[in-house]
Amino acid sequence: MNNKKTISDSKKAFHKAFPYVIPPLYRRITDELLVELHLLSHQRSFRSDSFFAVGYTTVFDAFTDGYKPFEHLGILFEALCKSTGFDAADLRSKATKSLESVKHFSTEDFQSWIKEEGQNAPEFLKKDVQFITSGDQHYSRLLTVGLLTIIKGLKIEEETNKLVDETGQILIRNCEAFGFSINRVERDISNYKSALEKLSQAQELLKETIEQERSKAKTSN
Repeated sequence: MNNKKTISDSKKAFHKAFPYVIPPLYRRITDELLVELHLLSHQRSFRSDSFFAVGYTTVFDAFTDGYKPFEHLGILFEALCKSTGFDAADLRSKATKSLESVKHFSTEDFQSWIKEEGQNAPEFLKKDVQFITSGDQHYSRLLTVGLLTIIKGLKIEEETNKLVDETGQILIRNCEAFGFSINRVERDISNYKSALEKLSQAQELLKETIEQERSKAKTSN
């Protein structure tokens, strides 16, 4: 990654790679992701590992849901990565392989991996588990989302499958092993859930507005 880039450099590179108008609903998240990726690329203790890859792809996919034209999504993802020094294909590959590698394991297995510093973890994730339990990984909210998503991908018994609430508690219980601030993780989980709810409401309002405009157009004709 190029640590000499300024945020202005990254933004110029992004707009060159993505010369399209971004719909108003998605401009803020695009800018936030661009800035966050830029800042992370400057952190010496940050590593673009599998947990980060899952977090970034999860946030991008969730907050660009409904984006039109759909054909621009792949270009947008690539532009955000390229302009900040990340490898888009590598992140997608890591995210897919990570989620595939954990789906036959339980939450108990996950906590065992953390306690044993990577021992018995899936081979694909072993080094990343070892790194995150070393306490050396730079914290980011994308990392929190990645860990939440990984935990959600585990084989959770139906009676205890409370999704974000349950997975959030599992993550919080392991914060000390990661060297993360519990308050910060709790805040980021809460903000993530709140942002998803707001986006859903905004998308619903947009759909209603479009339908109303269509109805008016039909009536006037």
